[in-house]
Amino acid sequence: MSAEDWGALSLVLLGFGLLCSLPAWTAAGRRIWAPATLVVLAGAAVVAAVPDPVALDGRALTTVLIGVGGALAISGGGPPTALVFDLVDQRESPADSLGQSLDLAGHVLRGGAWIGALERVAIFATLVAGWPEGLAVVLAVKGLGRYPELRAAEDGVRSGAAERFIIGTFTSVLWACACAGVVLLLLR
Repeated sequence: MSAEDWGALSLVLLGFGLLCSLPAWTAAGRRIWAPATLVVLAGAAVVAAVPDPVALDGRALTTVLIGVGGALAISGGGPPTALVFDLVDQRESPADSLGQSLDLAGHVLRGGAWIGALERVAIFATLVAGWPEGLAVVLAVKGLGRYPELRAAEDGVRSGAAERFIIGTFTSVLWACACAGVVLLLLR
């Protein structure tokens, strides 16, 4: 295979990952399509990393690559985060106060899906632009923005909001970094 073929294969895998991520936004599809999207993203990473010369011909393909990678970072990151929450909520017994508090924390931290999408696009953009310090800026802005809600939720009652915030942030950030990593492997 030529370097261009490897690049095209990686781009096709990213596009397929984007398509897999869309049905993962439903509760029923999350258990099947979120892991499938992760597997396709891992496959794209392997295809991008294994051969030494990987090439994309022209600016148009580079633009498509960044667009598809960014779209996958945005749309693909929500379902795995929700799946991780499902797994955490499932592992905690209903009689356990932390299990109940993690469910309640979802109500305290409203707008999490939108904030997560904006967070992922900002992280993807800063990493692809070659400014990794932007990751710290994005996380600082998110932490400062959520601080009043987290503080109010933790005053007097154990709500689990802080734990949910950390779990969601880590999952979302790791997804955006993985998408940016695949794009950067192809742009090297």
